[in-house]
Amino acid sequence: MTFVLIKTIHLFAAFIYGGFLIVDNLFLVHIKKSYDVQEHKQIRESFMKYVRKVVPPSLLVAVITGLYLITQVFGTIGEEGMSSFQVMLSLKAFLGVWLGIRGFAQVYLGIQPLVFKSHVLPFTFVVTILFLSQFMYA
Repeated sequence: MTFVLIKTIHLFAAFIYGGFLIVDNLFLVHIKKSYDVQEHKQIRESFMKYVRKVVPPSLLVAVITGLYLITQVFGTIGEEGMSSFQVMLSLKAFLGVWLGIRGFAQVYLGIQPLVFKSHVLPFTFVVTILFLSQFMYA
């Protein structure tokens, strides 16, 4: 029962974070074309005011619950090495932890990234995690 509850929390938190990245990368970038610079800045800031309250905590919840879930499903490494499931799960964990560290450092510590300042790389990582999720049980 605990596993199902934590997995549900993990999915909701991941949907919130991933949903923000989808909206930001696929939709909000296009409003620049419809508004002047000042209007675009006001629209984006209005949107981000709410995002800053919900998305960073959701990312941290997704990472923490994801780490718990890994401990429950990873299993033991056989003599022949890691299974394809374990390899894909490890890659998902690496990408998720990277997102969590980057998000925590940026939002809570005020450390801005030196490179990859846009949300394109995190968006790519989230899409990669989604695809890995679909293939790891095959």
